[in-house]
Amino acid sequence: MSAMGPAQGPPSGPAPEAPWVPKTELGRRVASGEIATMSQAIRTGLPLREAQIVDKLLPGLHDEVLDVNMVQRMTDSGRRFKFAVTVVVGNGDGFVGLGRAKGREVGPTIRRAIDRAKLELVEIYRGCGSWECGCGRSHTVPFQVRGRSGSVVVTFKPAPRGVGLAVGDVAKPILRFAGITDAWGYTDGHTKTTVNYAQAAYGALVALSQIKVASEDSDRLKIVRGGVGASILPPKEDGPRPMGGRGGRGRRRPMGGPRGGRPPGRGPARPASAGGAPRPSTPSGGT
Repeated sequence: MSAMGPAQGPPSGPAPEAPWVPKTELGRRVASGEIATMSQAIRTGLPLREAQIVDKLLPGLHDEVLDVNMVQRMTDSGRRFKFAVTVVVGNGDGFVGLGRAKGREVGPTIRRAIDRAKLELVEIYRGCGSWECGCGRSHTVPFQVRGRSGSVVVTFKPAPRGVGLAVGDVAKPILRFAGITDAWGYTDGHTKTTVNYAQAAYGALVALSQIKVASEDSDRLKIVRGGVGASILPPKEDGPRPMGGRGGRGRRRPMGGPRGGRPPGRGPARPASAGGAPRPSTPSGGT
């Protein structure tokens, strides 16, 4: 009778993903190698319905959570909670997308929002459109563009090189993921509504991608469309990036507390003559 070995359970770790089987005409063209870049996929005019297309054509896509909002409703059986997540994705080289999803759990909702943002990718223009700059590099928006969502109106204007992104905390990652390093930004409306602010900023970039540019203007303003092979973003880290802008403010000190010195609520040290014997001190030298 042979000795029985230890019982083997199911393999640990996440299950491997199933191979991608394209279901649309654009997906079949990408899988066969007929379309090799994201620019070609967008210019075909075919609808983008599969996130795997973006994963294959734009590997290493960056993502960042802009807003996580919890909503609740009261039912006969108790409270029901849902999360609404807004995510921006981009490669830092001319492609950016914005997605929003709702669900009962934060993790799956973020992943679903990322997939929806991939399906909303747009190819934007970049150039040197500021009259104060003549560097000849594609670093800012070539024209003034405007986007609106609800009461929020966002306007982006060309800026000279070195200004940076002079925009709000919500619009800043959207422009950075699109590959824009310098821009002036103006807002109007209730900008505390993060969702409307993000959608207005993204709508401005969508309007920028729909502009028809003459060849002489393209040469004069050094306009490029889509990727040029140089991303302004660092290498991607695993997992979605945390909430930026208004979310990451670090550790806060207690309200009303001083920045240094004695803890709040205590006065200055009592002098030695104010009652009681003085505290004995340790001699620093010899006798």
